[in-house]
Amino acid sequence: MREQYVTVAAEGVHETEVNRSRFICSLAPAATEEEARAFIARVRARYADATHNCWAYVIGADAGVQKAGDDGEPGGTAGAPMLQMLLRREVRYAVAVVTRYFGGVKLGAGGLIRAYGGAVGQALDAVGTVVRRRMRLVTVTVDHQRAGRIENELRTGGRDVRNVHYGAEVAIEVGLPEAEVDDFRAWLADATAGTARLETGGEAYGTG
Repeated sequence: MREQYVTVAAEGVHETEVNRSRFICSLAPAATEEEARAFIARVRARYADATHNCWAYVIGADAGVQKAGDDGEPGGTAGAPMLQMLLRREVRYAVAVVTRYFGGVKLGAGGLIRAYGGAVGQALDAVGTVVRRRMRLVTVTVDHQRAGRIENELRTGGRDVRNVHYGAEVAIEVGLPEAEVDDFRAWLADATAGTARLETGGEAYGTG
């Protein structure tokens, strides 16, 4: 399991112009191939009158799934450079669609490669990325009287609160960097006068 990866902060769009051709890059996070394909279909429908809607996506923290499409551009001049830009920037679980409106000037293979790859790079800068780090999942079980304050302190402290379940007691699932688990355990004992329980679970990626 990789220690961390980068992904797109949110859905976003950024437009550039190269020799009168418009290049509109739409970016989105995608947890699965199905999500990536659904986003591609959505963008294609939005820009149905465009000359091309080329795409690339990377799924998996280890980039296990990498796919791209040229949508009618010369082979290897659109999808491939888009994919390479995502990989070069270590972006994972993300999809990019570059929509081109032809402006009347042919760019040649080299020009297309630079334009499509560049559109993705500029869009990543404009839309923004976030780092997701390897985390240990822990569950804090606490009484209802203290739960609200503990949850609030976790959230205001920037902790990766994943889930809150209300039953006889309140269970709060949190993602922690492995190195901080012991310190967190000590903080929790102090904050709840030793009344809370802490159980460690599996691993996941989070922003904490």
